[in-house]
Amino acid sequence: DVVERVTHPQREVTITMVGKYVDLTESYKSLNEALHHAGIAHHAKVRIEYVDSEKLADARVLANAAGILVPHGFGARGVEGKIAAVRLARERGIPYFGICYGMQMAVIEFARHVAGLDGANSFEVDEKTDHPVIDLLPEQRAVREKGATMRLGAYPCVLQPGTKAFAAYGKAEISERHRHRYEFNPDYRDRLSRAGLVLSGTSPDGRLVE
Repeated sequence: DVVERVTHPQREVTITMVGKYVDLTESYKSLNEALHHAGIAHHAKVRIEYVDSEKLADARVLANAAGILVPHGFGARGVEGKIAAVRLARERGIPYFGICYGMQMAVIEFARHVAGLDGANSFEVDEKTDHPVIDLLPEQRAVREKGATMRLGAYPCVLQPGTKAFAAYGKAEISERHRHRYEFNPDYRDRLSRAGLVLSGTSPDGRLVE
């Protein structure tokens, strides 16, 4: 028997992951595997470079990254390092992907440095911030018992044509899983949109920015 195998030239792509659990990279196991599988689909070998956001004193060390990714997380530890990484990516035009908390950090960075909302933050990080651009979901405000009370499970999302998200999915209506208590604050939707922030996906009723 003759087995013919078609091979493709592989390029190596380095993705810089800026997080606070980088000493325990298994914390990002599913994300690591997703990146490697995405590389296979695009005939690329993905190398992940881990950067501890708590120790990121100067984000310029990330200037040569092919892409910057800030993953999920909780709490205030390492937040300013993540925001600095987001700013560098935006200002240098480096592809950036923020997952859950990483998306929230991108909103905070944009609010501070583009929309002029000094001190903008997440209510999770700073309950006294003048600009809680990321805030508790309304249905979470009365929650006292934290076990299994997050917004959990798959939810529908409507994507805006012409956006990168729409191009990636190739369709307008998708479903993705959620596990969080905090959301983009709708009180800031108009102001940030006017400043140029593109809100590419919302809940079907348009209430939540996804």
